[in-house]
Amino acid sequence: MNVQFHKPYFSGNELKYITDIFKRGLSITGDGYYTAKATEWLEKKLAINKVLLTTSCTSALEMAVRILKLNPGDEVILPSFTFTSTANAVLLNSGLKIRFADIQTDTLNIEPDDIAAKINKKTKALIIMHYAGVSCDMDRILKIAKDNKLGIIEDAAQAIGAKYKDKFLGTLGDFGCFSFHETKNITSGEGGALCINIKNLNLQEEAEVMREKGTNRTKFIRGEIEKYTWVNTGSSYLPSDLLAAVLFAQLENMDKIQSRRMRIYDFYKKNLSRFEKKGYVKLPVIPEYAKHNAHTFFLLFNKKTERNFVLSFLKQNGVDARFHYIPLHLSPMGKKLGYKLGDLPLTEKMSETLLRLPLYAGMKGEEVKYVINIMEKMFRDLF
Repeated sequence: MNVQFHKPYFSGNELKYITDIFKRGLSITGDGYYTAKATEWLEKKLAINKVLLTTSCTSALEMAVRILKLNPGDEVILPSFTFTSTANAVLLNSGLKIRFADIQTDTLNIEPDDIAAKINKKTKALIIMHYAGVSCDMDRILKIAKDNKLGIIEDAAQAIGAKYKDKFLGTLGDFGCFSFHETKNITSGEGGALCINIKNLNLQEEAEVMREKGTNRTKFIRGEIEKYTWVNTGSSYLPSDLLAAVLFAQLENMDKIQSRRMRIYDFYKKNLSRFEKKGYVKLPVIPEYAKHNAHTFFLLFNKKTERNFVLSFLKQNGVDARFHYIPLHLSPMGKKLGYKLGDLPLTEKMSETLLRLPLYAGMKGEEVKYVINIMEKMFRDLF
């Protein structure tokens, strides 16, 4: 048997809604019928008053950083254990600098104590990433930000539907950024969303202009003006309504999709917990304050050599397991910024011992059981 690491799950209405666009002769550009439907759904579900669909989470992050209006020389603290977009969103703005903070060894989220240790007079903002859809320690982070007058951007790329206590991730900082990439729980192939949690109409309008190539076209679409024109700098961050149609179909079925993923996650945890008790491996930790979304099921081994053996063993037996991230501070770009091995020891340790198992909503029961059977055989051979 071959088990893929990921397959996009389609709920059934994606094709129906795309066909509807063509049958009714609706516009396929952005800000159309299904963009409005998906946006309304997100705003109601997340209980916030402004969501903008974007072409990616990368786009949403770039917009959020620009809206903060930081000055050359200002610094933004963020984890090295994240995707490149988190850092690029800062560095694409001329003169801004990043400062990496280390992570916790259980959730792999950014460590609040290290955030506090890295703050200096140049620090103006934080970008926190909720790894695997598990919330960062938000009370501590929000207090640090308040005490130091820092903006907060939540990189919630993996965290749609997950919560910190009773609040959805992506709604606690000044801005929240979601991804609807093919690899995420809810997908439109490519896509993202920017949540603006600051109740400032001028700021919201600025974001709309930035998304629409520097024009006030969004106000034109709403019928608020007779024609649109160039009013500020901006870029093209608005997705096609075809993608919004796919997204809306997914959002309507989010509870079903999350439930399917959770069953697989729980099955993994139940059947692999005995190996954790023996000290062979560590399983994910979900803090009491977090309600996760089963985005990722990862294992942490004691040594890099053990992780690599398991990765090879699984692949030889048809199971497509994977690891990530190569820490940003150890990448070629990170080295250009002056970082070196040893700067973030916990990030380095976790990165080289982590392994992710296949997990997607359409995964069949026999596939999940096969992965467990192979893992059991592997542990016998390894230990």
